[in-house]
Amino acid sequence: MSSVYGTAFRVSTFGESHGGALGVVIDGCPPGIALDFDRVQAELDRRRPGQSTLSTPRREGDRLEVVSGVLDGKTLGSPMAILFRNQDADATAYKATKDVYRPSHADFTTDAKYGIRAWAGGGRASARETVARVAAGAVARQVLETLGSVEIVAWVDRLQELQATVDSGAVVAVDVDKNDVRCPDAAVAAQMEERIREVRSRGDTVGGVVRCVARGVPAGLGEPVFDKLEADLAKAMLSLPAARGFEVGSGYSGTLLTGTQHNDPFVPDGSGGIVTSTNRSGGIQGGISNGMPIEISVAFKPVATVFVDQNTVNSAGEVAMLKAKGRHDPCVLPRAVPMVEAMVALVLLDHWLRWRGQVGAPPPIPLRSVD
Repeated sequence: MSSVYGTAFRVSTFGESHGGALGVVIDGCPPGIALDFDRVQAELDRRRPGQSTLSTPRREGDRLEVVSGVLDGKTLGSPMAILFRNQDADATAYKATKDVYRPSHADFTTDAKYGIRAWAGGGRASARETVARVAAGAVARQVLETLGSVEIVAWVDRLQELQATVDSGAVVAVDVDKNDVRCPDAAVAAQMEERIREVRSRGDTVGGVVRCVARGVPAGLGEPVFDKLEADLAKAMLSLPAARGFEVGSGYSGTLLTGTQHNDPFVPDGSGGIVTSTNRSGGIQGGISNGMPIEISVAFKPVATVFVDQNTVNSAGEVAMLKAKGRHDPCVLPRAVPMVEAMVALVLLDHWLRWRGQVGAPPPIPLRSVD
């Protein structure tokens, strides 16, 4: 069961949603980087359950424990291990239905592949696993700061048909976190919150789209064939629980344009550099970043756990009726925002370190300590 991501900056997550603990091992982090773990904890707090009435009531503090790879606040270059002990796990809510396959969950497919599964809360397939990714992504963001000035901001762009109207070039993190739904369009955010509460009152769930922009990414990250930057971003995003779609730049809307309408003309930036006058490519051309902001969108399905009667079968193939129990989000979007940002940071840092490792490829900015 592979739980490893990355080539130069590798992360391996472990643990089950209702087990004793979860965690991540980070391998390939450069030595001598001063890390602020209060900033890492702040990102974990944005992701953690129980932070608002729009999320699951499960109460997990997600307090990180750094158990290796750091000395006096600086990275050693050796594997860094970060641990999170579960404090509010409750497997009893799942015991009565442990042999019943929940519709659109990983229960049946996990049994089909492995013949055994951690039935409480979904085990490895649970979104609880993403606490480890967010921690690794928060570390990656600080390493990126030693390489250049990269800003990664994600927000809830759409919930069902409720569409935010914002300028992606102007969205900043402080505006995203002004409301519980994490949408920088205040008027639409209020409608989104009302929709989530209404759907939740019926025992149902909703989905939507998270949009993300990465500014300050230099030209030259990515590969031209199998490891295209957008391909690795797509893999990272679609590895998130409930993710069902990925777009970069114009995405599907670009299919409505002609080539002359869609092309991004190159122009001088006025200081000896080159930019494009439009950014329908989303900052990536030929699998390689072109120096413009990288813009992506990730579609998330409605949470599969609904609190209404559903027809299904059990592990013996017998017809069964299921009404879910436990504590679950009515919508993953608000908590998915820091997850998307984390995965973008992991992809960008991995490709940046791979670029620095190429023979003859000059790094854009020398590595430096941030203490």
